[in-house]
Amino acid sequence: AAARARIFGPRQESGSFREALERFIRPPYFPVTLSEFPSRIEVSDLDGAGAESVSVGELEVTAGRIPHCGPTNGYRVTWRGRSVAYVPDHQQPPDGRVAQSVIDLCQGVDLLIHDSQYTDEEFSCRSDWGHCTVEYAVSVAVRCGVRRLALFHHDPAHDDGIIDGLLDSAVACASRFGIEVVAAREGDTLEVV
Repeated sequence: AAARARIFGPRQESGSFREALERFIRPPYFPVTLSEFPSRIEVSDLDGAGAESVSVGELEVTAGRIPHCGPTNGYRVTWRGRSVAYVPDHQQPPDGRVAQSVIDLCQGVDLLIHDSQYTDEEFSCRSDWGHCTVEYAVSVAVRCGVRRLALFHHDPAHDDGIIDGLLDSAVACASRFGIEVVAAREGDTLEVV
């Protein structure tokens, strides 16, 4: 029997999430089209406009719209009373306020995995590139009352030394609020307890 895959993503300004995938899962970007996969693939819009949820086995997956330069969702996964929020691309607003949609998605999670691409200095030159600073990621964690923050979406120009320095700064700030902070690294496994 063919495998079955369910893929959910944000509806795009130009059409459905499936249409967006079909534009890139095809030659010359990919060797085959979506319809040529041997598995049964269901692609659905999970718009996030009103904190939409879907059940996947025992998991409840909630999508919420995240401020960004294009349609972007963050996701909250809840299982047996534990929760993780994943906010991969988050446009930091000029006034530093946390959008209500972000608060709704991330409030009280056990682990927040959040965009933390820039230093304050870098952000001043890239304030409309769709990302945020480490300091803003900490402020989101504080505002939402999360237990643990994983900084990720590191800037490609940052080496381990820079990331370690940013982590030290984030830890110093977040520890005053009882929030544990880690810098996500390739191959890491984070337990949610």
